[in-house]
Amino acid sequence: MKIEVYSDTVCGWCFIGHQRLKKAIEKIKANYEIVHIPFQLNPTMPLNGMDRDEYIEKKFGSKANAKPMYDHMVQEAKKENLNFNLELIKKTPSTVLSHILVAYMKKYNLQEKVLFDIFHNYFIDGIDIGDTTNLIKIAANHGIKSEELNNQFKLKDNITKIYQMDVAGREMGITGVPFFVFNNKVMLSGAQPVEVIIDAINKAK
Repeated sequence: MKIEVYSDTVCGWCFIGHQRLKKAIEKIKANYEIVHIPFQLNPTMPLNGMDRDEYIEKKFGSKANAKPMYDHMVQEAKKENLNFNLELIKKTPSTVLSHILVAYMKKYNLQEKVLFDIFHNYFIDGIDIGDTTNLIKIAANHGIKSEELNNQFKLKDNITKIYQMDVAGREMGITGVPFFVFNNKVMLSGAQPVEVIIDAINKAK
């Protein structure tokens, strides 16, 4: 079973969706290959990011407008034993470098673990995942050397590829994430319940 997952590392629903996908796979004991595909919710975000409050004001008009949506996401996260601490987040980062890290981790079969850690650092610990120092620390916890990663972050081809994959997703008609494609047959949008994901997997067999 090939499962393509379009997601962004600053997308709380993607964190929730990844956890539900894991539960679905474990529940039906499916043999699978997950292909992680970057999709940037904020493709024009500067590489150094933006102040979190400024971002919310710009995107939603005010914190009050954003609060019901964020509150709902936090409650859904709790159902997956994820305790989001959005108040700790001071910056909305560009996700280009975190996507480069996830892509490079395929070499070590560490994509799932590192992606989880990136999500955890951002949504639970409030750490800036657009900062290479923080990304290097995440990778170091899995035995990856900083020199190796610094080279990857500096390669213009890597940055270009992230933007190209983002554009390709939009050309497919994807407008939001998480977005799942099972065996090139069945598509599923959003952080759906485990039962819905299982149904999609079964239909794609």
